[in-house]
Amino acid sequence: MSTAIFTFCTLFCLSVAIVPASAQSSSGPLKPFKDELFSNQPVLSTSDNGASDIIDYQEIRDINGRDDTPERRVKRQYVDLAPKKFQELETIAVGGRTLEVGRVGAATGQAFTVIFIHGRGGDRRLGMNDYTFGGNFNRLKNLAVANGGTYYAPSVRSFDEKGVADIAALIADANVKSGGRPVILACASMGSFICYGISRDAQAVSNLKGMAILGGAVDPDFPKSVFAKAKKPVWFTHGSEDKVYSAQQQAGIFRTLLKAGQPTRFTLYQSGTHGTPVRMTDWRAALNFLITH
Repeated sequence: MSTAIFTFCTLFCLSVAIVPASAQSSSGPLKPFKDELFSNQPVLSTSDNGASDIIDYQEIRDINGRDDTPERRVKRQYVDLAPKKFQELETIAVGGRTLEVGRVGAATGQAFTVIFIHGRGGDRRLGMNDYTFGGNFNRLKNLAVANGGTYYAPSVRSFDEKGVADIAALIADANVKSGGRPVILACASMGSFICYGISRDAQAVSNLKGMAILGGAVDPDFPKSVFAKAKKPVWFTHGSEDKVYSAQQQAGIFRTLLKAGQPTRFTLYQSGTHGTPVRMTDWRAALNFLITH
């Protein structure tokens, strides 16, 4: 066990037993989709009455055993291309701005909306790729379509106030077009700068139901944000061996939010690196939590 994992366990691990994570996603409005492949992640330990857990992640099993071509093309059983008929690459006008987005699902009247923000060097193609990251984006597409939701993967032009304003406009547009139904913002890696910027925008927060931060940066001011003060739910996922952003520091933010009574979850992938959360995050569990809290 690495020093990082040992330190994390001294803070979080109250019980140790290898059990499947599928129970996490059993309650909530989203019905199962390939849960036997995506939700049966072995839980090594849990704490905080189930609010935090450590998942057993193994590259040999979770990359080489899952992909036909490691990190490039997942095995066919992980993918269902049915959402392709509901998929568009388009340029949309929102709040006086134009955004290039990938959209899966209806443009209006959706039961919920998920907006995924890529990291540095990415664009909308990353979140629309069915075969990379172990088929995890394909699962997200299928969960959206099967449950009457809509999934957006916008191209973020900058990770500053301009990018934040673009995504705030997209959130507002989704809120209006869905009739006020839940809008979830999920940010990966450097894309978390967008989530944190949104968290300080009172109007954007009012249009938002919850957030997921996947391998994101650590923002010490997040617990003071409008989002946190509104007690809106947030789910963090992180790799224990992330060399870009600290898992331990992110866990500290989680603990601060939890102590303040904010609905929050923290999932750590043991031995996972910076990109692991995008591959391994259980979208059904996360969305069920964020939509219902």
